[in-house]
Amino acid sequence: MNIDINQQLAIIKRGTDELLIEAELVEKLKKNRPLRIKAGFDPTAPDLHLGHTVLINKLRQFQELGHHVLFLIGDFTGMIGDPTGKSTTRPPLTSEQVQENAKSYAAQVFKILKPEQTEVVFNSKWLNELGAAGMLRLAASHTVARMLERDDFTKRYKSNQPIAIHEFLYPLLQGYDSVALNADVELGGTDQKFNLLMGRELQKQAGQSQQCVLTMPLLEGLDGVNKMSKSLGNYIGIAEAPEVIFAKIMSISDDLMWRYIELLSFASLEAVAKWKADVATGANPRDVKVHFAQEIVTRFHSLGDAEKALADFQTRSKGGIPDDVPEIKITIDTDYIGVAQLLKLAGLVSSTSEAFRAIEQGGIKLDGEKVADKALTLNKGITVTAQVGKRKFANVTIM
Repeated sequence: MNIDINQQLAIIKRGTDELLIEAELVEKLKKNRPLRIKAGFDPTAPDLHLGHTVLINKLRQFQELGHHVLFLIGDFTGMIGDPTGKSTTRPPLTSEQVQENAKSYAAQVFKILKPEQTEVVFNSKWLNELGAAGMLRLAASHTVARMLERDDFTKRYKSNQPIAIHEFLYPLLQGYDSVALNADVELGGTDQKFNLLMGRELQKQAGQSQQCVLTMPLLEGLDGVNKMSKSLGNYIGIAEAPEVIFAKIMSISDDLMWRYIELLSFASLEAVAKWKADVATGANPRDVKVHFAQEIVTRFHSLGDAEKALADFQTRSKGGIPDDVPEIKITIDTDYIGVAQLLKLAGLVSSTSEAFRAIEQGGIKLDGEKVADKALTLNKGITVTAQVGKRKFANVTIM
């Protein structure tokens, strides 16, 4: 809390898209008290990926400045489903699904956040108490025309896509969360701006000091184009194996690397500036990427895991076979098996057609030798080391 306000602002604004309203935040900081920093997460899936941690990292930076984090799990709003960016009504989750996912979230976020400066809150606590009368009063605070100012609602309305009445309630309920928590600052993705500003409006109506709004960019996935998403397969899950996280980070482009570092690394601004200067004068960006990959693996696993993941990656990069290849036994009814079927039964590909495509692209090796013949067969009774791409290995015994 003794950090100069300009220094605090530089840290707070690092990697952000927009801060509303900066002058108001300065006034809050001048009071030299821990601010109440809110960020909400609807537990729609059990596992978090690095895209989710952009907000969580920013919460950690606020904690480093001495502020108090309100990690809001939307167990009530999660049963509605956030309509942001959706072209169709989202199916609501059951209470059981929400509770199970919420437990998983709580376990994962403390790999980043400081428990002693974090308050995990569930919005069912006050939204259940709101009741039907309170919900009607909340709905009366805004017009349908105001709701249709949201870009996604406008698009759906103009294209005759249905909008369920309960979807209009979502931004109102998210805004009411800020009232219930008396938040000083709320964080969200750029696609959440409408909802975040709703909190300011409802706080004003409630006679509270209005929260400042900090929007964070949506992190691109491994493809460098689309938002990181499990459904697109371009994600890095924080619960994935250390060597998988490491290898995925090493696969991103050199340009995208800086974007990831800006939003995900806890390295100081000065350290990042030095890395950029070094690369600009001839240093290999791969070395920076290795440092960053080790930081992320250490955060979600351990330093030992990060060192082992680096060694594993170096072995694979040289075309070698790692030490911890899983042992798999498959049973067949004939005396031999086709290579595509073997890969499928071993769980290295999802289908034989995927195996055939990988062979055509030169991505399959058996005992270190590239497979070119899609009709290749292997006899029962042997063990072969199968490799798909750079990351999937298995010692397969045919029985």
